[in-house]
Amino acid sequence: MQPAVEFRGISKHFGAVKANTDVSFSIAKGSIHGLVGENGAGKSTLMSILYGYYRADGGEILLDGRATPIRNSQEAIELGIGMVHQHFMLVENMTVLDNVMLGSEGGFALKPKRAAVEAKLREICARYRLDVDPLATIHDLSVGAQQRVEILKQIYRSASILILDEPTAVLTAQETASLFEILRLFKEQGKTIILITHKLQEILDITDTVTVMRGGRVIGAVPTASTTKEDLANMMVGRPIENNLPRAPYNPGAPVLRVEGLQLQDDQQVKLLADIGFTLRAGEIVAIAGVSGNGQSELMEILSGMRLPSSGKLEFLGKDLPFTGRTDPDGLPRTFRELGIAHVPEDRLRDGVVKAFSVMHNTILGYQDKLKNKWGLLNFKAIAARCEALMKSFDVRPNNHELRIGLLSGGNQQKVVIAREVLAQPKLMLVGQPTRGVDIGTIESIHAQLLKLRDEGVAILLVSVELEEVRALADRILVMCGGRITGELKIEEFDTTRIGLLMGGMHKS
Repeated sequence: MQPAVEFRGISKHFGAVKANTDVSFSIAKGSIHGLVGENGAGKSTLMSILYGYYRADGGEILLDGRATPIRNSQEAIELGIGMVHQHFMLVENMTVLDNVMLGSEGGFALKPKRAAVEAKLREICARYRLDVDPLATIHDLSVGAQQRVEILKQIYRSASILILDEPTAVLTAQETASLFEILRLFKEQGKTIILITHKLQEILDITDTVTVMRGGRVIGAVPTASTTKEDLANMMVGRPIENNLPRAPYNPGAPVLRVEGLQLQDDQQVKLLADIGFTLRAGEIVAIAGVSGNGQSELMEILSGMRLPSSGKLEFLGKDLPFTGRTDPDGLPRTFRELGIAHVPEDRLRDGVVKAFSVMHNTILGYQDKLKNKWGLLNFKAIAARCEALMKSFDVRPNNHELRIGLLSGGNQQKVVIAREVLAQPKLMLVGQPTRGVDIGTIESIHAQLLKLRDEGVAILLVSVELEEVRALADRILVMCGGRITGELKIEEFDTTRIGLLMGGMHKS
């Protein structure tokens, strides 16, 4: 049988950056093919070429054995190629139905077309067990449901080749299991799936074959059944990965943050946070575990000054945080940074970087006033040198401070955000989902940085949905469910079953 897709000598450069160099491999029809590699290895660029978003500088793509030029995404869609991007391409204030129809409305007579499309979507949802209401509005749907909408769009467009870029980065374990059931059903019906993910266990669980890329080149392709996570990790980064990073003995210092009776209500008086209380000390990492959407994001927004609490007492280094008398949080994030509170937001694209700015400008965002001279001017020559040193220290690739940060991979963007906050020498570090969508080598690097801060006496509040990350970093664990803290455990008491019960609000300790 001819491969569904074959890449022959694909190369793509962005200026001096070589994203893909002579990439060649094939993908079997009716298979689930994994594509792994470090951030910046060229995986997403290659798939964007297949989807017509980019055009290769050299090489060719064969579909069903025929060389097929793909000049744009519309041509890719017509050829039966669909792509679900890591960051969803949905209009949040429109319905599922409208999002699916967007771009293919078919003229002015929308009413009969809408009825026909709705009927087809309901038939697809039933056949593939997608569990999506075509008339639901996107912003009312969970992240997992929004992803199913993206998949629904591709099926409606008759995609026979489906590309998924980091599809589980924002999903719960239950949503991931549901997604994999859908993918297996696709495979049974003869569709070809290309899965880009940094989660090597998922590669072993769901794929038939895996191709490993490094530095824009193919390192190797192996049947999944004949490889291990360790083998794949070594192929990805070219060295063994350290799973147990060194850390000083747990010896917490004085309290840095005290939270008592914290409450938050939205405009409809719905309680988002209820009676939150805890203490965080210098030289410790307290991790908040829980399924996304149970108040963790709102808590971090309050502690970083992005949102006002409804009530409660919050002390930083023995003094009240300046919420009193305010009707909006304007200026608070800057004030909190000046006090010594750094923040790595969970959504780096929304809150952590400005995609159109250079890497250099992103390394000073929020801290630019500290870098001005006595005349109130910025010394960009010194800032560029500082940025180059930072990029080298944190292994940001490519090491080019003039590049738009939007051209960097997600993991390298994350390194820039973390580096910026670390260089501020904070007393308190708020870290939201630090390794979401990043590769195994970058995870090791980020974990090492956080442990180094902890050993230097910084208080760290970590929010993560990855229990293995919580186990690797935390000294204490708080579990949240429904806007409440449902339990607290020392790291020696780590137990996935117990934490799972607490995450479901089914048990208190």
